[in-house]
Amino acid sequence: MDLKCIFSLAILGATPIAETDDNFVCATLDWWPTEKCNYNQCPWGKAGILNLDLKKKGLINAIKAFNPLRIKIGGSLQDQVVYGVGGVKNCPNFMKNEDSLFGFSQGCLPMERWDELNNFFNQTGVKVTFGLNALLGRNWSEIEKGLWVGDWQSQNAGDCMKYTISMGYKVDSYEFGNQLSGAGMGASVEAEQYGKDIVVLKNLVKELHPDPKTQPKVLGPSGYYDEKWFNSFLEVSGHDVVDGVTHHIYNFGPGDDPNMIAKIQDPSYLNQVSQIDKGVLNIVNKFKPQSRAWVSESGEALHDGAKDLSPIFADGFWYLDQLEMASTYNQKVFCRQTLIGGNYALLNTTTSIPNPDYYRSCTSMAPTYGKYLLAVTQESNPNLRVYAHCAKKKPEISIIFINLSKNSSFNVTLSNYEHQGRNLRSTDVVKPNFEFRGSKDREEYHLAALAGNIQGQIVLLNDVPMVPTETFDIPAVEPRLVNASTPIHIAAHSIVYVTIRDFQAPACA
Repeated sequence: MDLKCIFSLAILGATPIAETDDNFVCATLDWWPTEKCNYNQCPWGKAGILNLDLKKKGLINAIKAFNPLRIKIGGSLQDQVVYGVGGVKNCPNFMKNEDSLFGFSQGCLPMERWDELNNFFNQTGVKVTFGLNALLGRNWSEIEKGLWVGDWQSQNAGDCMKYTISMGYKVDSYEFGNQLSGAGMGASVEAEQYGKDIVVLKNLVKELHPDPKTQPKVLGPSGYYDEKWFNSFLEVSGHDVVDGVTHHIYNFGPGDDPNMIAKIQDPSYLNQVSQIDKGVLNIVNKFKPQSRAWVSESGEALHDGAKDLSPIFADGFWYLDQLEMASTYNQKVFCRQTLIGGNYALLNTTTSIPNPDYYRSCTSMAPTYGKYLLAVTQESNPNLRVYAHCAKKKPEISIIFINLSKNSSFNVTLSNYEHQGRNLRSTDVVKPNFEFRGSKDREEYHLAALAGNIQGQIVLLNDVPMVPTETFDIPAVEPRLVNASTPIHIAAHSIVYVTIRDFQAPACA
């Protein structure tokens, strides 16, 4: 049964409430080898950093379509990687070893592979964030299980950076360690020690890149948000060290949860992540107002993702909502785990054919969406999630609607509200100045599941199936032009992107 609801939406456009990076959408590449398994399945295939086929046309075209895409190289094995340069003569692959961290031995990045990766990044226009091994030089604590102690040894990382500079490769940012904050995942480092060590990394980057204009950013701590730990880390590291305060989010639990598909359509579960985003934003404002908060890794489920969820249409409900919610809390970058590999990828691990979530991230970024966020207020209906941006083309605005309801559709009218406050968010209740009636056709992108089957893998964009061509080209993303004086129709279980060409939002002027 389709229930049609008349809905009023007010855009508060006097000032932006947040600002993202120009390269807000990001995806990760991970170190996991083929032998990595969870829940009696081994979903990585040859999609790891060391064995991914970089010549696949589907992979190349999928990345190029973002124009550009930020890729973060990292993951759980990041802190077991040495770099095959300088004094490192033996450069082994990861091998299964149950006595080692995460069940694998230390691995190595040969410079020949680093060359291949950088040629690939240059070919596809990728902006690179590289995760460094933050456990080099440390040892297990004899007192506390899981704790690693001692000073970080920077020699190997420095040698890798020198090689990178000598070859003319561009790295936008270096991230220090992976999930070592708080209790950590498998390993942890005390906050005070981590703060001291990231100062060492910052000094190394400044020494090797003396020109501030071309100096890579330094990011950290790249772990789950722990208020006390983050407080200590930022206090010890001091000013002008951490350029991006990075954290990870996996708020739906392990990938074998049979209730996962219900959770990602539940507004109460989706709202939980706002507390994490808010906490990180507050701590950044407290200690590092010149820094930026990043979500440097996020997936719908822990431990390689959810096998039956990631490749289906329904997965986009959590992904797009979490991405947009992060942006409203001034998170500058949002990295999806993963681009390819595991059970949470944007691309099929074997074929590189895009999963439905690929089209959401590419659609939301490429055509019109700018980096300034606007406040939105709506009548109370938790199943309709709404976010608004200034468009890339001034003075247009762009709005994203996510309809979690399988039974209700919405007809939405817009109102304009000129409010001077900077702190309003989508939960604030205000009275609009006037109902908006546009004179120019608006652009609409409607994403829906084929035949309404949200557990299917085919996504429709304006009723056209999004499937790569025989030559693996990504289909063109074209809007539907609609009379601006008519309400915006949001079908049940759909996602809609709308660009209003003549909405007068002073923040977007």
